[in-house]
Amino acid sequence: MNGSYWETSGRYMNHHTVIKIHLSNRSSFSYFCHMQPINEFAEGKVLLFDKPLHWTSFDLVRKVRSLIKIPKVGHAGTLDPLATGLLIVCTGKFTKKINEYMGMEKEYTGTFTLGATTPTYDLESIPENFISIEHLNEEEIHAATKNFVGDILQMPPQHSAIKKDGKRLYESARQGIEVKVDARPVTIKEFSITKIELPIVYFKVVCSTGTYIRSLANDFGKALNVGAHLSSLCRTRIGEFKVEDAKSIEQFEAEIKEIRKTEL
Repeated sequence: MNGSYWETSGRYMNHHTVIKIHLSNRSSFSYFCHMQPINEFAEGKVLLFDKPLHWTSFDLVRKVRSLIKIPKVGHAGTLDPLATGLLIVCTGKFTKKINEYMGMEKEYTGTFTLGATTPTYDLESIPENFISIEHLNEEEIHAATKNFVGDILQMPPQHSAIKKDGKRLYESARQGIEVKVDARPVTIKEFSITKIELPIVYFKVVCSTGTYIRSLANDFGKALNVGAHLSSLCRTRIGEFKVEDAKSIEQFEAEIKEIRKTEL
């Protein structure tokens, strides 16, 4: 075949079939079919990931599931595609712990952009309603955080997965329909502005489960009478779990490949 040839090996080890394809440039690869689940993940593990930007939380779950060949894989708290940071993923028997982890306190860092709003309260939609922020000073910006510390009622975004009458809010929002929903009780333990580089303000938030940082950005802009939207977000902690202890999906994939090698 013009200098290329195919070599198929029928080796069966640990119920794996390895097929090697050799090309004329001496490159080769191995394709593992009928891979078996990795037992330690079936028994149950808690995995900490630093979710990549633009990935959905389910994208990461699906990737983990494809690597370890375990159907029971779930995450303990959604991160929006434009957010990065800590995502807890449970496998096997430990999926029973998901609700426990979802209820834990969360910590976030990120940025708000002052002087414009967006329909989604973040950069999933285009900024609009531009207002001058020239009159703002740092004292006013820091003072505005006090309105949101403690037990508060927060209005969820119209562009969210919350269901009303069996339909998710974002489905109606995409059709231009605003759905009336009730404000929800949340607790914000800490809300501080860590740096100001107008129109960008950097923040840190420690809050209860169910808190929408996008809504906090929008409400913060209202408090300053200039509008604001969430421009970046990183979840840095869930309970005692920290993003510093999390792995990238690339690191995890490399580890799984090493495990697979020992099975051959």
